[in-house]
Amino acid sequence: MLSRFKFCLSIIFVIALLPKNSQAATGNIIHNKTNHTIAITGADGSLKLIIDYTKGCVVKQLFVKGKNKLSPLGIYSGIGSATSLNTASIQVSESKNAITISGIKYGDVDLTITETWLFKLNGNTVDWVINRNYDKNAKPNDMAFPKWNFADMNTWKGGIMDNGGMVWCKYLKAVGDTYGVHTAGVTFWDASSGDGLAIKANAGQGQFAASKYSQGPNGEFTFTQLATTTPLRQRYDQSRFVSQKTDVFAPGQVKKGGMSMHLSLSYVNYFEKYSRGNLPGIDAAAVRELLNTTGRYGVVDNNIVGGNGWTTNWKCLHEPFFAQVGMAINDPNYTRNFSATLNQERDEAMLPDGRVLSRWHNAAGDEIPGTYNPKTGYYEAMWGYTIDSQTGYIINLSEQFDITGDVNWLRTHRESAEKALAWLIKRDANGNGIFEMMNNNIAEHKASDWLDIVWASYENAFVNAQMYEALTLWAECERVMGDSQKSGYYKSVALKLKTAFNKPVEEGGFWSAAKKQYVYWRDNDGSVHGDNLVTPVNFAAIAFGLCDDPKRIEQVLGQIEQRTVAENLFHWPLCFESFKREEVQSGNWPFPKYENGDIFPTWGYLGIRAYVGYDKAIALKYINNILKQYNKDGLSSQRYSRVTQLGQGDDILSGICTSITALYRDIYGIRPKWNRMGIEPNMVASLNGTAFNYTLRGTEYHIALSTNNYRISAKGFNVSANEGFGVAKNGNKLTYYHQNKEEHRLELLSKNGIEIKLNVNRWDNDSVSWKVASTGLYTFKLTGMSPGREYTVAINNKNRVIKATAEGDLQFNHNGPAIFIVK
Repeated sequence: MLSRFKFCLSIIFVIALLPKNSQAATGNIIHNKTNHTIAITGADGSLKLIIDYTKGCVVKQLFVKGKNKLSPLGIYSGIGSATSLNTASIQVSESKNAITISGIKYGDVDLTITETWLFKLNGNTVDWVINRNYDKNAKPNDMAFPKWNFADMNTWKGGIMDNGGMVWCKYLKAVGDTYGVHTAGVTFWDASSGDGLAIKANAGQGQFAASKYSQGPNGEFTFTQLATTTPLRQRYDQSRFVSQKTDVFAPGQVKKGGMSMHLSLSYVNYFEKYSRGNLPGIDAAAVRELLNTTGRYGVVDNNIVGGNGWTTNWKCLHEPFFAQVGMAINDPNYTRNFSATLNQERDEAMLPDGRVLSRWHNAAGDEIPGTYNPKTGYYEAMWGYTIDSQTGYIINLSEQFDITGDVNWLRTHRESAEKALAWLIKRDANGNGIFEMMNNNIAEHKASDWLDIVWASYENAFVNAQMYEALTLWAECERVMGDSQKSGYYKSVALKLKTAFNKPVEEGGFWSAAKKQYVYWRDNDGSVHGDNLVTPVNFAAIAFGLCDDPKRIEQVLGQIEQRTVAENLFHWPLCFESFKREEVQSGNWPFPKYENGDIFPTWGYLGIRAYVGYDKAIALKYINNILKQYNKDGLSSQRYSRVTQLGQGDDILSGICTSITALYRDIYGIRPKWNRMGIEPNMVASLNGTAFNYTLRGTEYHIALSTNNYRISAKGFNVSANEGFGVAKNGNKLTYYHQNKEEHRLELLSKNGIEIKLNVNRWDNDSVSWKVASTGLYTFKLTGMSPGREYTVAINNKNRVIKATAEGDLQFNHNGPAIFIVK
């Protein structure tokens, strides 16, 4: 007896030492029939739901890492004012890891709804299926399928939606403010704790999901999911955001019979899931938050990815940086949505003659009379024909193609892209290689580009610089699609433009030797305007490669930096001196004010790209300045006052994030191409040790960067070099692209399919040298060599002579690790 007693004591002692949440280690469902409650806890205890069916049926509490996130209203379903909160005859049935609640019935004689809620525990995930039955066809004004009532507007910082956009809770400022979108999945996060709640949502077959976010009457943050048998339309024009109204959607159609919503709830460690990696010298947390808020804010809805954002219901098509933003955000949902956006703009925003309408808005009032289409929301801006919508479409399209790699998708845009370019090419009426705008001179009081209340006219350097970039990028797209003739044509047009652009102003070009800058525009009477050091004009000339003269680059960028430092500005203003009074709309006066001298960080990426080849430290300084500003105010502004450097304007611009997208493109050198992952870094010592993961077309790459030491690794390979490069792996073949260009490649075909470890340490006109550290039999092929030439190939210091083919290929085999030198 004594030994048995001691054994029992030992068991009790061990149980007492077990952690209190040990029961939750495998997850559980506890049904308290007396209290009419059900507790569902995920396997790791991070997520717990309490369901109460005392008087109706409601998820009364939702614990995320031990903290209840719900208001007393909880989570419930409903139609209009009839909800699951008031229903009788609830039945509960239990099975392994699942529980079913049936008998939920509400409504009236006009429309009766019955529901069954099925909860299933799947490890750390709670799956919730709401099966709903309507007793007749209907078109209800509103529904909750279901409605989530979170405690207050500070419960979450925001939510990342599964269309790549985000809801920023602080922008739902007043009771009833509502943002409605045509997607229902979201991940909410708390930026202080890193706790997040992921809600995956799928409506049943043949149904269309949507959701809306609001501030409730008692300060709750509400998230309402909806499902209809036809896509929901907006109630108020094209408005996705409405102020102090919760009925953002028009009534939606539901049919007699069954409908369903499938939800998967899980805890997310936000800091881990959205980690930007190890970024020495950079505030990685600010980068993460800026891209997940300001950067995503420009996603208005499905098929509307822009820069002005959802609170003002605006998208400017004359902005060329949305694909670049997607490259930095690195979310396949954003990428997918932006491709769909370009599809919609091709179909709805392009006129038969190739003109690309410049804007989308929720309602009329900002348009040239007669141009607004209330069915689509696209129109021409009232300030004038902003011609950079032609170039914006092409630049975004070309850069998006490099991200998606989808040649078939590109072909669906080929005709429209060629029409858009042809529309602008035809505007070179005098044949001098510079393309004219729709307005002729400042007396017309009309704009021609993004600076829409500056009367830039006729020959506009800013638009023409973007045209050069568009022509260059599209020429490469034509080559990829197999049309070398058209590719050559666009290159020749670009070359003619570059030559004309760089001529002195006295000879019809844009270079002012007297002012050591590129001027903004020339009227049709030959008068020159905008020699007040307009930064986006001069940055674009350098960033897009029109200006490659080191002396001019130094004169422009040295002058801009000197003057920015002298004023102690955190970022570059649109111009350093005043436009003339007659050159701008009255709202720009007196200087510095608005587009006549204020700070617009939207064009920061052009400045970073321009400076990175001139002085990397300067480029990096302004990147860090933007991150510091984000920590101060969230970059929740249209612009910043030149005088106070405080945020101004209600029209928040997501383009303010572009200095940080340039961090990825132009410092870290993330340069995906349609057939490979590429990096072209411009590192400085303070950033050494940078390492992060980057996902491209479903493959996760690990990027490691230090000065002159760059590495990309993924499943099946590990490649490093001291210059930029591209890499692609298809089956057992690895292709290395020197300097991330098509011309020079090294192909390695592994016979046994093992991981390939490659280091390229030299590639120039004299020799190519690389090392393979992995074992196995390889076939090597160098392309881009001199056709027919004999090369000395040294393998571990043993020489052999190999002759290149007529196509310039050099091919040989080797078994095992080795050092290779080709001369």
